[in-house]
Amino acid sequence: MTYHIYHIPGRKIGVTQNLEARVHTQQGYGPDEYEVLATSDDIDAISELELQLQKEHGYKVDRELYKNLKTKSMKINVTEQTTTFPYPISKLKGNLMDNKGFRWETSHGRFVLNTKSIQWIMNHVQTSMYNDNRCYVYNKAFAKWCDSPELFEEPTTVINNSNKSVFDNIRTWAQDRGLYSEGDANTQYVKLQEEAGELAKALLENDKAEIIDAIGDMVVVLTNLAALHGWKIEQCIDSAYDVISKRTGKMINGTFVKDE
Repeated sequence: MTYHIYHIPGRKIGVTQNLEARVHTQQGYGPDEYEVLATSDDIDAISELELQLQKEHGYKVDRELYKNLKTKSMKINVTEQTTTFPYPISKLKGNLMDNKGFRWETSHGRFVLNTKSIQWIMNHVQTSMYNDNRCYVYNKAFAKWCDSPELFEEPTTVINNSNKSVFDNIRTWAQDRGLYSEGDANTQYVKLQEEAGELAKALLENDKAEIIDAIGDMVVVLTNLAALHGWKIEQCIDSAYDVISKRTGKMINGTFVKDE
C-alpha cells in the first residue's frame, strides 16, 4: 500500500492512502489547496515523519502513530444486531473512506464500504452508550437499505428518547414528514435564506423572542440540509470547530479578524 502525507496550509498535516477520498471528497479541498509532502510504502517511516512534520509546522501533534490507527482501523465488532466501529462519530467517515472496498459478513448478509454505503452509515450511526469512542449501526436496517438503495430509513429498533439529542429529534421529525425522501437541498437552502431574513428583521427591531425563534428555525433547516447530503450536522460543527480552534487573530471594530 502507498501512503501520502498531505499538508493543507494553515489547517493540518495528515496521512491517507486515498487523497481523492480523504482530502477532496471528505474535506472539500481541491488539488491547488494542499500539497503532498511525502509518499512511501513504508508505514513505519510515514507514521514517524507525519508527527515530525506536524511539529515542525507548528500543528497539533497526533497522540497516536498513524500505523497504530491503521492496525486498529477496521477491527470492527459484529454481532447479530450491530456492527460497531472503534471510533467516535467525528472520526468515523475519514476511516471509512480510507477503507473503501472493505467487506464483512453478518447474519443479514455481506456489506461493503463504498461511497453510498458510507453515506448511509454516517446518516444512521449512533454513539455507543458504553463508550463515546465507539459507534455502531444496526445490521438489519443496513441490509434493508442494501436491498433498496433508494431508502434512507431510520433503524426500526426503538431508542430511548433520553439518549437522543435535539438533532436526532429534528431528523426524526423530518423523516416522518417525508422531507428526506421527497425534499431536496435546494429548497432547504431557499428556506434557510428566508429564515435569515426573519433573523435580520428581528435584530433590527431588537425583538428577542423573534431572534430566538429565527435562530432555532435556521438550526432546524441546517440540520436537514446536512442530512440531505448524507451528513449529520454534528459532524459539520465538529469540522468547523476543528478549523477555528486553531485560528489566531484579534478583534477589530467588533469583528474577529484572523491572522494571515
